[in-house]
Amino acid sequence: MTTTTTTYIADTNDDRLADFRALNDQSLRRKLESDEFFIAEGYVAIERLIESEHVVRSVLLAPSRVSRFEPHLERFAAADVPVYVAERETIAEVVGFDMHRGVIASANRKPNPSLDELISTSLRIAVLEGLNDAENLGAISRAARAFGIDGLLIDPTCTDPYSRRTVRVSMGEVLFLPIVRISEPDWPGALHTLEAAGFETWAMTPEPSASDLWGTPVPERLAVLLGAEGPGLAEQTLIASGRRVRIPIRPEVDSLNVGHAAAVTFAAIGRPMFSAQT
Repeated sequence: MTTTTTTYIADTNDDRLADFRALNDQSLRRKLESDEFFIAEGYVAIERLIESEHVVRSVLLAPSRVSRFEPHLERFAAADVPVYVAERETIAEVVGFDMHRGVIASANRKPNPSLDELISTSLRIAVLEGLNDAENLGAISRAARAFGIDGLLIDPTCTDPYSRRTVRVSMGEVLFLPIVRISEPDWPGALHTLEAAGFETWAMTPEPSASDLWGTPVPERLAVLLGAEGPGLAEQTLIASGRRVRIPIRPEVDSLNVGHAAAVTFAAIGRPMFSAQT
């Protein structure tokens, strides 16, 4: 069944569904997607994708989900973006699991800006080191967008910011953030580049000797450094940062999840900005 805006597919081996195969196989997906495209899953993430500057490649919907996307179908048709419709069982066999959301899209990745470009357009940057959990990265990206962070700087070991889980957990907000990945030879030296451009660099740490977040003056240009859940920031990164800052919490609690810590920090440093808007 084909309409002017959708194409029905029943064959799970149809090459037109190649972008969506084996979504639960992370190693295969990284090879398949490379730095060419990514996957967005769910209504909100895809609607944010449509609003972003990323170019949609194709969309796959269960029959029960087509009506929700009626407002976008003509736009997709005008842009020659194919919209495929398949039964839920067909989609499950293609992607590798029962996708109850029944709506998924693939899109081309925008070229990443350079560090100089990020610096020239930003006052607030989140610097992420060693984050290997896609959901944490998604939560941080969503908080970054909510609290006025202008872009992300990620180290060589950080997980892919365009992984399906990251895009989904960020509710698509990661698609609006300029992201720069630093190569291994330039890490953590990139922090000195930020400082040379007038950024103060804050390494977030639970160390008792670190400056109290609530009492630390917020500079005009600021880069907030966040490390992976558990190990935190590497010692060489702490040394390269300009200031160590902690979020005061009750002593009987070990620490905050890195996504929660990021949101608290972003909200705290954004208070002057948001206070001026009210």
